[in-house]
Amino acid sequence: MAKTRSILKRQLDARAKIWPDVTNRMLWDRNERDGFSTLPRTMPLIMNIMDGLSNKGFPVGQTYLELWCRLYDELFLTLNRPEEMAFYAGFTGQRAVRTWKDRVKRLADLGFIDLKSGPLGEMSYAIFFNPYHVIKRAYLKGLVQEDKYRALVIRSNEIGAFDLDDIDDAGDLVDPDDDDQEDEEEKKPARRKIKRPSKRSATNKASA
Repeated sequence: MAKTRSILKRQLDARAKIWPDVTNRMLWDRNERDGFSTLPRTMPLIMNIMDGLSNKGFPVGQTYLELWCRLYDELFLTLNRPEEMAFYAGFTGQRAVRTWKDRVKRLADLGFIDLKSGPLGEMSYAIFFNPYHVIKRAYLKGLVQEDKYRALVIRSNEIGAFDLDDIDDAGDLVDPDDDDQEDEEEKKPARRKIKRPSKRSATNKASA
């Protein structure tokens, strides 16, 4: 924590030297403002990769980001404002909602979200899966460009996000309890097997 404060102080000092006339009131500081969302630092690259996974000419990243910015920590969303969501995602005109629905459906087909029907139709509710997991599985199938995936691995490592390690080479979600159990087994000292004399050996000794 002390190291983080030290880095922040150095950054603020550097900023003050470069822009001496700029104050916090002129900036968007999350510590002083409301109305923000939490998202992975790799989101631009994630959006780039998901656009590559979608068919050419049907980018889904902007739609995904617009939906994500409406999420809270439960990562569950009611799709009750399709016109507004379509507009914010950049779709206008008579086909705006239709195009938006197509992009949402593609996100579901790619596995980034799951949709459930309800009072609003087939696309009433959406849940958002970990995008790192979806991309790792797509990469294992050979669907993600090597350079983009490598960039995601390196950037994730830089920011301490190890979500890609949650998926094994078979595409399955690793159970953390299994890892803990393996660690415990490794910590246990090896039990020495005591070799007991056989009854026959004991009889021979008695005869002697």
